[in-house]
Parts: sequence; C-alpha cells; structure tokens
Amino acid sequence: MLTARRSAGAFVAVAVGVALVAASTLLLASGRPQVPDRLARAAVLVQSPPAHSPADPFPPTRPWSSAVATELGGRLAGLTGVVAAVPDRSFYAQPLVDGRPPAADGQRQDAQQGHGWASARLGGLRLTAGEPPRRAGEVVVDAALGLRPGAAVTLLTATGTQPYAVTGLVDAPGVHVADEVAAALAPGVHAIGLLLAPDADPDRVADAARGVVGDDARVLTGADRGALEPREDARTRWIGLQVLTATAALAGFVTVFVVAATFAYVVGQRRRELALLRAVGATPRQVRRMVYGHALAVGAAGAIAGLLLGAALAPVLGRLLIDAGFEPATFRVRYTLWPVAASLAAGPLVALLAVGTAARRAARVRPLEALREAAAEQRPIGRPRVVAGALLVAAGVALGLATATADSAQDGANFALYAVMALVTGATVLAPMIVGPVVRLLSPPVRRRRGGAIGLLVRAGAMTATRRTASTAAPVLLTVAFAVLVSGLVQTSTAVYAAGRLSVVNAGWVALPDRAPGLSDQAVAATPGAAVLPTTVFVTDDTAPTPIRPLTALGVDPAAFTVANRALTVLAGSLAELRGDDTVVITASAAPSSGLPTEPYPVVFADGERVALRVVAVVTDDSLPGDLLLPRAAVRAHDSSALTSAVYLAEPVDPPAGARVVDVATWAAEADQAEDRLVWLATLLLIGVSAGYGGIAVANTLLMAAAGRAADLRLVRLAGATRRQVVRLVAAESALVVLIGAALGGAVAFAGLLSIRAGLAEQVGAPVDLVVPWPVVGGVVGLCLLLALAASVAPTWRLLRRRAVTEPAG
Repeated sequence: MLTARRSAGAFVAVAVGVALVAASTLLLASGRPQVPDRLARAAVLVQSPPAHSPADPFPPTRPWSSAVATELGGRLAGLTGVVAAVPDRSFYAQPLVDGRPPAADGQRQDAQQGHGWASARLGGLRLTAGEPPRRAGEVVVDAALGLRPGAAVTLLTATGTQPYAVTGLVDAPGVHVADEVAAALAPGVHAIGLLLAPDADPDRVADAARGVVGDDARVLTGADRGALEPREDARTRWIGLQVLTATAALAGFVTVFVVAATFAYVVGQRRRELALLRAVGATPRQVRRMVYGHALAVGAAGAIAGLLLGAALAPVLGRLLIDAGFEPATFRVRYTLWPVAASLAAGPLVALLAVGTAARRAARVRPLEALREAAAEQRPIGRPRVVAGALLVAAGVALGLATATADSAQDGANFALYAVMALVTGATVLAPMIVGPVVRLLSPPVRRRRGGAIGLLVRAGAMTATRRTASTAAPVLLTVAFAVLVSGLVQTSTAVYAAGRLSVVNAGWVALPDRAPGLSDQAVAATPGAAVLPTTVFVTDDTAPTPIRPLTALGVDPAAFTVANRALTVLAGSLAELRGDDTVVITASAAPSSGLPTEPYPVVFADGERVALRVVAVVTDDSLPGDLLLPRAAVRAHDSSALTSAVYLAEPVDPPAGARVVDVATWAAEADQAEDRLVWLATLLLIGVSAGYGGIAVANTLLMAAAGRAADLRLVRLAGATRRQVVRLVAAESALVVLIGAALGGAVAFAGLLSIRAGLAEQVGAPVDLVVPWPVVGGVVGLCLLLALAASVAPTWRLLRRRAVTEPAG
C-alpha cells in the first residue's frame, strides 16, 4: 500500500524529528555541570553550607567568614594525604583598556573576577612570564590583554579604579593578587580546595574531611565538584536545558502530527485497494498489521537516518547555543549511549503512535467499497468526532476565561497555551465541518476575478473534498496558531513589564553599568541620585526542611530611595530610622505579626558574619525590588565586593568609568534585555521547528494529492483547459488551503492573545496594547504558501507534459 513515493513524506518527517531529538538529547546529556578549570587540580573540594530558595534555582551558598575559613583550612591541611588546603577567595575586579572594561568581558564571568595567588594552585595555573604578586599594588593578568611584566594597569573594583603594576602573566582570564590583598577584597569564602599527595585516595580524604567539617559544609569529589561552577554558568546551562527539552518535545509532538496526517491521507486515497484486499479474504486484523508494518519500516528507516544527521549536527548546534547564550563557554558535546538508544527507539515509537487512527480506519473499510467508482467523499464526519471537537472548543473557551482572570502572568501564560492547544485540536477535529463556511466566505473575491471558471473549480473542489482540504490546512492552522500566540505573548508581556517598571520609578535618567556587572562606589559618587547596592544575606529557619535561605538585601539612602520609589508603602515604623549598621526594613510577608516587630532579625552577611538587626519599618511586599532594605554603609561594611545596580537621577550627568547614563524609558526597556533576548531567540527556534514541520506536512499532503488527482487534471485538459490554466487551478487550490489554515490558526491564537491581554490589564491595573509581530506571522504563512505551491505546481506541470489519455485511470 505504501510505496516509496507515498511514504517519502512520513520518512522525511520521522527523520527530521529523530534528528532534532538526537541532537537535543546529545546536547542535554552533555550539559552536565563542569568543574571550573581554576579548581580542577583540587581532587577534593569543601563547599560552604548550601542554601535553598524557591525563587532562585541556583542560590549562592552561605559563606564562611575569613577567620572561620582560615581555621577550617588549617584543620583540613592536617589530614593524612593532604598537601595543602587553600581557601578560594574571589572578588570583583576588571582590568581597564583605554579607560573602559574590554567589550568581551561583559559575557565572561571569570574575566570579571580576582583571586588570591594561592588559588592558582587549585587549577594548576603557572606563570608564562614574570613573577607572582607578593605585596599590595601587584597583579598577575591574562596574557591575552597584551601587557608585559612591569607595565601599569588600572583595575576596576567595587570601590573604584585602582592602579596596579603587572608582575606576571598567565594563560587564563581574571586577575590574581597577593593573598593578603584578596583577603581584604573578598567578602567571604565559599570553597576550600584540598591538594593531595600523589598516592592519596580522594575518597578516603573526603571521608576524613567530612568528619572535620560535619554539617557545616559539603565535601565534593569527582564530577560532583561541578556544583562549584559559576552561578551564571549554571543559570545559562539551565536555560539551555529548557530550550532543548522544549525543542525535543515539540519535535516529537509535531512528528506524530505530521506522520498521522500522512498515513490518514494515504489510507483515504487507497480505500478501494484496501476494499479489494478485504474482498479477497483479508481480515481487519491483517489490514491493521499491514499498516502497522509499513509504519514500523518507515519509523526504523527514519530513525537511522535521523540519528546520523542529528549526531553530525550536534557539535554545530552546540557552538550555536554557546554563541546565542544558551550554554556557557565551557560547554562541550559528548557522545553517550542513552541519547543514541532513545533516538533509535523514538522513530518506530512515533510512527506507531501516529498510525494508530489510520490503521483502525483501514481495518473498517468494507469489501463493497471496491465497487465504487466515485472518488468523492461518501460521508461527513461522525457524531463522536463532532462531540469531541465541541468539547475541545468548550475547554478552550473555559481556559481562555481562566487566562483573563489569572492572578499571575505565569499562570495566565500557561492557561493561554492550554486554551490555544485545546482550540487548535478542536478546530482540527471539526475542520471538515468548518471548511465549507470558510470557503464560501473566502471564495467571492476569487469568483469576481478574471478566469471565473478556475475560481468555480477551486471552490467546488474544496467544498466537495472537505476532508482533503481540512487535512491539508491542519498543519498550517497549527503552525500559524503557535507562531502568533507565542510571539504575541512574548512581545506583549515584554512591553507590559517595561511599562510596569517605568510606572514605579520617579526619575528622569538612570546610571547603569557599562561592560561591567555593576557600578563602583567611585562611579556612584560621581552620579548623585538614589543608588541601590544589592547584596545577599542569609536567614535561618530551623523549622523548615531547608533551613538556610538567601535573601536579596538592598543598601540604600532612605531619603533618596523614598523619593525615587513610587511604589513604596510603609505599613509600620519609619524609613528615617534606617541608619547605622544594625537596622533593617522588612516586607509584610517576612514580619511575624502585624505592626512593628520588637524581636531582633538575625542575618548572615556576605562576609560570613552573623548580625542581629533591629527592624525599624515594615513595607508592603510590592514596595521593594528585593526582600530587605539596609543602610548602604552596612552593606559595604559586610560586602566589600558588592556593586551598585543602578542610580536614579533627576538630571543627566557625564558618566564615569564603567558607567553609562540613559533616560528612564530606555532603562525600563533594557532592564531584562539579556533575558528577553534569550526568550525571543528560544521563541524563534520553536516557531522555526513548528513552521518547518508545517511546511513538510503541507508539501507532503499536496504531493500525494497531485499524484492521486492525475486523472481529474487530465480530464480538465481534455475539457479544453490549457496547461497554464490547469497549473493556475492547482496553485489557486493550494493558496486557498493555506489561506484557510492561516485564517483559522490566526483566529484561534488571536482569541488566546485577547485573553492574555485581559489578564495582564487586570494585573497591572491599566490598559494593555496587544502586540502582534506581523513579520513573524507573515514569514510563517509565506513559508507554508511557498512550499505548498512548489509541492503542487511542480508535479502537476510534470504530469501535464505527458500524453493525455482518453480514459481516466481507476
């Protein structure tokens, strides 16, 4: 039943799907946390106590104070087999080139860090020239900067620019200073590396180390040391994981969709052949087995081809993910067994899942259908299908209402996605019923044009073969609905969030970091305004399953912060009391009761020191872009590496080194620019996958339709139509099918976007403009139209070049 020509579309769909699954799973398997190169020589790493936060999947660990780290390092150094125990002291530092940080540093966290020279031993780092730093004012830098020993260099630190003399060079990013200088610049210690003797057993040393540190640390060996990779690398890897998982899931889903449509269409075309098989004695079970056997063969062949293609593409895609920001620079593709096995199993499994409905339909073909001469459809869709479609549409409408009344943007987006999925599925199920009214709506413009006979034939063909029209339009419907919904959701919510940020800030200009992670104290002093100095503090709740919890504390001047923050609402106490080094402002959710708490609020600062703070005010939860307010001086006293995130200004000023000044509207639009860019790239990737599959499905269906309609088209030629007119007829039919799918998909997605807009307007308390990225929508529809025309016109033109026959083929 399925010749090579008829199964080509299913084979391509399976091969492409398995290629995406293979590449995605290979990349997923390669995305394990990596041991930082600068700690790789330490066979055993001791990490400070872990913290847990529901809002941050990659929270920092609670640091040790310098004194505690030194004492703990001394005890660890005394263990058998340990040559040295080196506390890793890290702090913010960037070398300036021509008065500014190098452009490439903005994308590399390790190029923005300084360390004590002793930490170089943990990574086996050796000087390529010069000597190590021994006193204040001396530094070892990356040889890539082009400096030589003895040269002067300016380092940008948390306090500002500082002159240093280069004493040596290494082939690694970052800077290294004398250990005494690092102890003063680093706020606390998060890790201690153990260098072992050549004959020492790392596991035995790790067991002994656990006996020393107890519950106050984690002892890591082997691959577990990857837990110490930079937080930014871990976050980037997590984003890549989401993108790859979504790509693999979408590829699998759409592959099932496309293959199912292919087999359903082939079964519909070959009903007479199936009826002949039934007439000569084939049982329904044998027919089902035949269809399943074809599907299994196509799935197996597609799996092998897709695996080879995906394995070849994985390294290329890995480099593209790094360049796009979905994987850290340390990412490397590794070939492991389970992605290969999963990909080989995915092809046959997807094909068998997709062919189930077609196999059941083939088994229900009656022997008497072999006697029918008419190729027209004999019956409308059944009542169970109508009921199922109506229920899906009703569920989509209900989910749309839930979207409009959702309490959060995340819930609204989830409801909207489910609503559109239900509406798309319902529209696909009911498509044979919907095609007729849509064709009547779209066909009058066609009939009024010259060549009305072609318009009449296009309309009659679509109305007569509603199942064929619906099955061809379904992939376009799915593709357009997904593209419009996801791209519209991303762009609409981005604009809303920017407007929300703009509404709570009372400033005309904002000073922001320039090629640096934050602003130094020197830059803040040169830009008078309301500065925000964030740091991380830790609180302990012994009743919770994860007792250590990190909080974002903001160091501010209370008077300037009150003026700049329009959302600030004080429930108890006064911000004027926020002064000294032991006061704090908390949010209502953190307060144990209403009113102003009288009991102390103990926290552990970034330097590992525990301080009992006095609560001087309680504010509403939406008053702060963080968890706590502290005096700026208190933050600087406990976090020598903290950087100011922004300074809100009334008037523009000349920006100092490492800073730039923008108007407040630009700041609001750029606040989440890096994240928005990644979200948009991921959106385009998913749209590209769905559009590619939609094009494959449309082209495949039209190619099979062209072969099946050879007799009809020859009859049109015999009736007097020219070859050009027949080609125009086929092109018009293809364009109408794409137009139907695009109209239905756009309507479904637009309904979802209206619900999303209503929900966002309810949350922000203001009207929300709906943003529809028409270039993306036009590109998706144009791709489907281009593939549809190519898949229908080319075989038709080839067919009409052959000699016309006087009798139609059976």
